[in-house]
Amino acid sequence: MREKLFSIYVRDAGLVSGRIGSSSGDHMLTVRDVRAGFSRRTALAAIAAVGLGILAPGIVCAEQQFPDVLSARVRAISSGMFNFDVTIASPYDTPSRYADGFRVTTKEGEVLGERKLWHDHQSEQPFTRDLYSVKIPSKVKTVLVQARDQKYGYGGQVVEVGLPGR
Repeated sequence: MREKLFSIYVRDAGLVSGRIGSSSGDHMLTVRDVRAGFSRRTALAAIAAVGLGILAPGIVCAEQQFPDVLSARVRAISSGMFNFDVTIASPYDTPSRYADGFRVTTKEGEVLGERKLWHDHQSEQPFTRDLYSVKIPSKVKTVLVQARDQKYGYGGQVVEVGLPGR
């Protein structure tokens, strides 16, 4: 099956991403991610526009450049040390281009911990990975978690997480 990845931004509504594929003349549309603000009708219209090769006013079709952090769970393991479970969506993942890491930073941008990802997660979307024993200064109350694309770097949806006990 040949597939084309897509992301559609609809002005004042949000983002939807997924895959369009064809096999033996049959066409398939799969929605991977529908963001808040999309009604079912708007999402279906946007997907149909991409599938038909037409774009309605206000719809822009572009390659998704960055993975999104969907959620991050944090646990204190000792004084100043934390473990993170991070869920990432990168529907464009293939062996030739994929989300290759994520990091935990302060709001000011200081990197506190980072995990490298060494392979694609094409058949596992979204996926969750951990980062253990991140040392965080006592003055820091919340952190940001962001994911990295091997071609475009850091970007996409970032999650802010409060640290337990702080």
